[in-house]
Amino acid sequence: MATTQNGTGTPELKGKRALVTGGSRGIGAGIVHRLLDAGAEVLTTARSSSGTVPEGASFVAADVRSRRGAEDLAAAAVDVLGGLDILVHNAGGAQPHASATAIPDEEWLDALNLNLLASVRLDSLLAPAMRERGSGVIVHISSAAVPVAFPPFLHYTAAKAALENYSRGLAAELAPAGVRVNTVTPGRVSTPGGEATREQWARLDPTQAGAESLVPLGRDGLPDDIARAVLFLASDQASWVTGSNFVIDGGEFRRG
Repeated sequence: MATTQNGTGTPELKGKRALVTGGSRGIGAGIVHRLLDAGAEVLTTARSSSGTVPEGASFVAADVRSRRGAEDLAAAAVDVLGGLDILVHNAGGAQPHASATAIPDEEWLDALNLNLLASVRLDSLLAPAMRERGSGVIVHISSAAVPVAFPPFLHYTAAKAALENYSRGLAAELAPAGVRVNTVTPGRVSTPGGEATREQWARLDPTQAGAESLVPLGRDGLPDDIARAVLFLASDQASWVTGSNFVIDGGEFRRG
């Protein structure tokens, strides 16, 4: 993978310190690879080390669904990296159900903790130092399924919708301090976790089989399609971008 340059022969993110949640596989691993390639020092995390941690990245096991997990991860980030310049919230997900009303309370709470409150808690712990320093980048990963609000995933899309609203508000608050906050919203991306979830959904609703044919660009996305957008937002090329939502879905949810 070629090193991204800034026109001076220096990697774009040289000297930057980044934390990427859920970075041991799929989209998260793609993001870690891109940030490393651009010269950043990267710490990534997942609930366990069962995934493959990208070579060159540091790893700490953490469960971001709880306040204690967020506190432990924030402390680890400061301990390992010595501070933080880039925070990417990629950890997320939920399992489909036969209907919206079939989703049990505990899964609603789990979806909110993982897809919304994990970001809220980590930001509250790590953004103050960015604000004090006068610089920093926060990127939240959402989902292009939000406006569709598929009933089997309503706990997931509702949490991600709240994340997008929260991200805009946080961007407005932190912008005067020089901290940029943006959202990246992927559509169908080919990852092992994504494929497994879509297979579960297809068993509940056979009409979902072959849905990749609905993507106008004719293919599912790749993790690097999303990672490139995150790299842009983390770099100085996006120095005048905050409060934005970059939808990267091959045109699937933009058809008239």
